[in-house]
Amino acid sequence: MTVSPEAIVLDERSLYLRRLVVRALDKGGRGHIGSSMSAIEILRVLYDDVMSYRPTEPKWPGRDRFILSKGHGCLTQYALLADKGFIPMEALDTFCMRHSILGGHPEAGKIPGVEASTGALGHGLPIGVGLALAARIQKQTHKVWVVMGDGETNEGSVWEAAMSAGKHRLSNLVAIIDYNKLQSFGPTAEVQDMEPFADKFRAFNFATVEVNGHDTEALRTLFRSLPLQGDKPTAIICHTVKGKGIPFAEGRADWHHKAKLPESEIAGLYDALGGR
Repeated sequence: MTVSPEAIVLDERSLYLRRLVVRALDKGGRGHIGSSMSAIEILRVLYDDVMSYRPTEPKWPGRDRFILSKGHGCLTQYALLADKGFIPMEALDTFCMRHSILGGHPEAGKIPGVEASTGALGHGLPIGVGLALAARIQKQTHKVWVVMGDGETNEGSVWEAAMSAGKHRLSNLVAIIDYNKLQSFGPTAEVQDMEPFADKFRAFNFATVEVNGHDTEALRTLFRSLPLQGDKPTAIICHTVKGKGIPFAEGRADWHHKAKLPESEIAGLYDALGGR
């Protein structure tokens, strides 16, 4: 499928959420900024328009379960959790500080709204399979959403879980891949090429589709239409841009993670997003 995620112009909502990410990055002094920026529209649409949840009742039994398997992209989830009222907005200013609940990877039981502790890559989909099976056994109707990185799918545990999900025909499970084409070591096509990507998921009995991961209208329409098939889990390959919204960081592996950013670079990030 041919998509052009570079062509999408970000609206004020997307710019605002990116500014929240930079706010946390500024106070914490480090973070996976490239990985966070590529996933913002995916999480934005899920939290704004699709998932069922109650910020004041994070463990509400009827909630959808969301797992950020690419836990290093947690700044995006923290921004949404603060925006929706799961955590105070001021908590972003404590990112990665000793007393903070917001660490470099999300922790369940510590952060309201976080379902699973992630960061060791390849674990989110296996957890999601377990949650989806449990929901079926308990005759619950919520969905389980798992967002993975494309580099993460190098992990064998992803495909073991996919094999199990396909076998059990978990139509309540949605695997979303943030396909930004870069991982910490460089281009995914060079580190471990996953193409033909969609065909791999189809071979594991997933109903599979590709979409522009920054096109909020397309994402909204697609997410609301799930499952794609009533007897299969769904895989959605979202074509994205690493560092989306920051022209000097877009498509650059050296912005996968940054630490000790000088004030001049923080200012540059804010300038790219329309100011503080």
